[in-house]
Amino acid sequence: MGRLDGRVALVTGAGRGIGASLARQLAAEGARLVVNDLDAGPTQETVEAILSSGGEAVACAGSVTTPDFPQRFIGTALESFGGLHIIVNNAGYIWNAPLHRIADEQWDAIQDVHLKAPFRILREAFKHISTAAEAEAQAGTRIQRKVVNISSVSGTRGAAGQANYAAAKAGLVGLTKTLAREWGRYNVNVNCVAFGFIETRLTQEIRGETTIDIEGRKHRVGLLAQGRAATVAQIPLGRPGTPDEAAGGVLLLCLPEADYITGQVLEVSGGLTM
Repeated sequence: MGRLDGRVALVTGAGRGIGASLARQLAAEGARLVVNDLDAGPTQETVEAILSSGGEAVACAGSVTTPDFPQRFIGTALESFGGLHIIVNNAGYIWNAPLHRIADEQWDAIQDVHLKAPFRILREAFKHISTAAEAEAQAGTRIQRKVVNISSVSGTRGAAGQANYAAAKAGLVGLTKTLAREWGRYNVNVNCVAFGFIETRLTQEIRGETTIDIEGRKHRVGLLAQGRAATVAQIPLGRPGTPDEAAGGVLLLCLPEADYITGQVLEVSGGLTM
């Protein structure tokens, strides 16, 4: 028996890296998954990995920033599994530049994916959450639901060259703390996990032209070897975190053991910001 048996979990950005690891960990604890990623291929790969391990999962591919996404995402959970209990807002990417070089399009794109998309997903989810909580109260039961928003130490501490990203991730902390106050009455824990240096394609060492494709736009990602080494030197644990370790920090806040934790920001950084 898993600690999340009977729970329905929705995870954005779960086709690769941390999100994929988290989806698998949630499924291993018994949750039924709605898996999202921008691209259909990676989304389905995570779904297949869960199914092959005996879990339950369905795909909901596409950009979290499209107008119809919140309805489609929440609707997939309700139609496939009849409820929703865990929402993890993990999708995102970086588009770095010094402040004076950030164009309006660059600023807006990062705010849309990291801050506006979670806001719109949670606003859509509220319709079901409030109704379900009322019915559960009338039945004399309490089901604790969980929201975990993924921030970054860039948002909690700042980061040169990431004014757009840091501002969005800081805004997500504010959204988290506000919803923790608003949704406590509905038995919802709302927390935030801020990642430090985790080994993903966004933090890989730059060798040649390292890019990712976001809806037809090529974005350069990765870190120069010297910059990576300098960051690692500041981590008390002496190394970057793995996607599994990062996902483990999120999983902690989704478990019943965290039912009395809300409005908090957990920094999973190996002590980088200590």
